[in-house]
Amino acid sequence: MHGIEPIEAADDARWMRAALVEAGAALAHGDVPIGAVVVREGLVIGAGHNERERLEDPTAHAEVLALRAAAATLGSWRVLDSTLYVTLEPCAMCAGAIVLSRIPRVVFGAPDPKAGAAGSVLDVLADPRLNHRPEVTGGVLGDECAGLLRRFFAERRGNGAQGPAHPAM
Repeated sequence: MHGIEPIEAADDARWMRAALVEAGAALAHGDVPIGAVVVREGLVIGAGHNERERLEDPTAHAEVLALRAAAATLGSWRVLDSTLYVTLEPCAMCAGAIVLSRIPRVVFGAPDPKAGAAGSVLDVLADPRLNHRPEVTGGVLGDECAGLLRRFFAERRGNGAQGPAHPAM
């Protein structure tokens, strides 16, 4: 993770807001509010939000669904010249899909200190043993992304507490 230029930072915030809209869509069907968009040349070419509960599919994470949609748009499994924006730091499964998609850049909102694989628990995306290592920027609208998760889990627990932002709770 590293610093970004002011114009790039404004674009990152814009697209993270689009990922937050996707995260909100997950709430409509009771899934953990995590959203993702893939952007290429200023256009969203793939979007997704968690659908594990709705689809009864453990792989239906926002990142995987957004990458699948982007690959379909491009007609290729290689999602080149694009950026993936996701509201929560990718898990190991999603980090693997990111590496395999060859997407060159990943921007995430909130870190995930219990399952994050972009630097928090593991750093799959920077592992020099792998054949692809995307540029990673974390913390974009991080408080907003984490707040959405905290509210979701507090409501599920029914106590209104502001607990941790871990999606597996």
